[in-house]
Amino acid sequence: MPSRSASATHPVAGIGVFDSGVGGLSVLQALRRAQPQACLHYVADSAFAPYGERHDEEIRDRSRRIVEHLLAQGARLIVVACNTATAAAIDTLRREHPDTPFVGVEPGVRPAIALSRRKRIAVMATEATLRSERFRVLVQREAAGGFAHLQPCPGLAAAIERDDADSPGLQALVTRYAEAVRAADVDVVALGCTHYPFVRDDIARVLGDEFMLLDTADAVASQAARLWRAPATEVDAAWCRLEATGDPQQLRRFAARWLGMAAAIAPAALVL
Repeated sequence: MPSRSASATHPVAGIGVFDSGVGGLSVLQALRRAQPQACLHYVADSAFAPYGERHDEEIRDRSRRIVEHLLAQGARLIVVACNTATAAAIDTLRREHPDTPFVGVEPGVRPAIALSRRKRIAVMATEATLRSERFRVLVQREAAGGFAHLQPCPGLAAAIERDDADSPGLQALVTRYAEAVRAADVDVVALGCTHYPFVRDDIARVLGDEFMLLDTADAVASQAARLWRAPATEVDAAWCRLEATGDPQQLRRFAARWLGMAAAIAPAALVL
């Protein structure tokens, strides 16, 4: 069967991915490794980033709008590549779109506990993630019998979104939160925000070699691969479309630095 290329005006079956900004690119990388033949469509809701500093109802509203946009463009599976949006919105999205598979992102509490020699872990996350009922239940279920230090990191996702990785302000936030984790007497640290892997090396430098850092991008990609059903019609396997509700140049800079794959980048064609 002849292949065809995707375009913004002709919906093509693929995997839709979204985050409040650039953080979900860390998940997009893992998705491409797990599903090299799938079309990927990523929306960075950078005009409203970061979600971790917004109210739950606003997060749900943004998530609904973006999911409707991705579905209209042909997405057959949605990856909510944001811990905060997963906590606040994924249950609602699943109820409203029962025929669409959703994969969320949650802090890796279970694998962190399994890896910890002393069953003492930390979770670095946004305040919105840590306050959510979904996360509370996750910790109660997966960290039973262990200890979980919950480290809110206000401002860190926003700083990663807007700043160069070497900026003094960003590095000061990394140092503050990593030192608080270091003082908590843990040995495994779960990165509970998809933005945080972009400063993983900086966090590790503050913590030291005796700490293990864990993110869940590969686990999310594996779950998406299990649920994905490729369309019968072949498409351009290299196709990946990135959209931003804010400045697309910011997304372009991050993609060029971190993504490591070809992608078309454009303003998001959805109503704000």
